[in-house]
Amino acid sequence: MFLGLRTVIYPAPDLDKAKVWFTAALGIEPYFDEPFYVGFNVGGYELGLDPNLAQAEGHRAFWGVADIDAAIAELTGVGATVIAPAQEVGDGIKVATVTDPAGNDIGLIYNPHFTLDA
Repeated sequence: MFLGLRTVIYPAPDLDKAKVWFTAALGIEPYFDEPFYVGFNVGGYELGLDPNLAQAEGHRAFWGVADIDAAIAELTGVGATVIAPAQEVGDGIKVATVTDPAGNDIGLIYNPHFTLDA
């Protein structure tokens, strides 16, 4: 079911400051830069900055899936609880979050545009 890790999103309460720092640290400009989210393509993987993600929540990792609804059904079938149902976040990309029985959040992402750099 999991296709591999795809995205890590960090809280960025000061989005401009975080964007400047990550641009310098990564040596690349963001490919997506909006007031609600900044995204960097790092070797084909997404490093995101979200000003609305609370610091207390920490970063979020998202596992790629081919069918987000089927993945949610499979995971809830073995005891996971839906925290955030599947929602489109733009350009056909869908995300969701479930919690496993031990309380770990598991992010899921369907991204029809994802390709690994060769």
